[in-house]
Amino acid sequence: MEQWKKNLAVLWVGQFLVMGGMTMIIPFMSLYLQSPGIGLTDPDEIATWAGLIFAGNFVTAFLFQPLWGKLSDRYGRKVMLLRSGFGMAIVIVLMGFATSPWHLLVLRMINGTISGFNPAAISLVSATTPKDRTGFAMGTLQSGGIAGTMLGPLLGGLLADGIGFRPIFYLTGSLLFMASLLALLIVKESFDHKMAATRPNASVLEGFRQLGRIPQLTSLFAVTFLIQFAMVGPMPLLPLYVQQLHGSNENIAFWAGLVSAAAGMSNMFASPMLGRLSDRIGQERILAVSLIGAALMFVPQAVATSVWQLLLFRFLQGVFLGGLIPSVNALIRKFTPDGMEGRAYSFNTSTLSLGNMFGPLVGGVISGWIGIGGVFLVSSALFLVNAVWVRHTLAGKNRAAKSR
Repeated sequence: MEQWKKNLAVLWVGQFLVMGGMTMIIPFMSLYLQSPGIGLTDPDEIATWAGLIFAGNFVTAFLFQPLWGKLSDRYGRKVMLLRSGFGMAIVIVLMGFATSPWHLLVLRMINGTISGFNPAAISLVSATTPKDRTGFAMGTLQSGGIAGTMLGPLLGGLLADGIGFRPIFYLTGSLLFMASLLALLIVKESFDHKMAATRPNASVLEGFRQLGRIPQLTSLFAVTFLIQFAMVGPMPLLPLYVQQLHGSNENIAFWAGLVSAAAGMSNMFASPMLGRLSDRIGQERILAVSLIGAALMFVPQAVATSVWQLLLFRFLQGVFLGGLIPSVNALIRKFTPDGMEGRAYSFNTSTLSLGNMFGPLVGGVISGWIGIGGVFLVSSALFLVNAVWVRHTLAGKNRAAKSR
């Protein structure tokens, strides 16, 4: 097997375990806070701590990702990947020993601080994959993350009933440690340390300014933010929306879970196929069509009259979403100056964390003004505006290249 395929296979497993481990605790966090080892009893206190603990990871990840990106450009992507993988494995195991909500909050914030497996994996795959296979590789890597995100909450809920809360952390940390060990032994990159040492050692802020002067990257970062903002924003409202469409409380949790997972299911299968197609016809075209298609699929969700309609259109939307992240990652590599790839992918991950933080907050405010359906319509409008922006910036680049 060619080395780039070995890298892709191992990092797919790593992406799956990282995202699965990060989302596995969602179904039982409030229950874990009530367990004998922690012992919270007040419902309002439990809800507050659960929200803080969940958000803590994204806050520190948003702040520290650019630093790890800078260091990966200086010392190599594999080093940063292993630092994050082994570090998160230890932190997740320690969560199983928590005896107070403060322990969990601090550990989640540390986890966000040392995280960076995903951008390092993306950067490493983009650097080691042949250019004509970049779209396929990005799509395949994305499917690993989506699979972990989808199956994580399901496995977490099943394991919580089967083996209890604390062993889940020990199991997840052990699996992540083994995936990191596999990456240590199998994944290879050709990183020129001497060349990296000759490049100017720009600060994180200066690196952000340099990349911010490239309009194509700015629009691509905005795509990443909007994907998370638009998809995570309605998530807390989906059970209420499903209840409203279903007309009764029977099996609400089942239908809400199915509706939430529908886009992820189609996304997981569509990402590799659309990535392969983008290698043939260009990432710009796939990105444009995917943005417009995803925007249009929000509209019928806003006016759905049954749960089945909502389920169908979220599944169809997931197909278009499957073309977004792989295309964005491939194009980021295309427009990023040599030697700044790690920084670019880390900034992109920061915008993803920002979408995770602001999506539910803004979605709740919008739903209070114009209803849950309005959240979908606002997301649709934002996607369309972004499609025009991306089209303008990328087309401008192509026109400039042709004129030369």
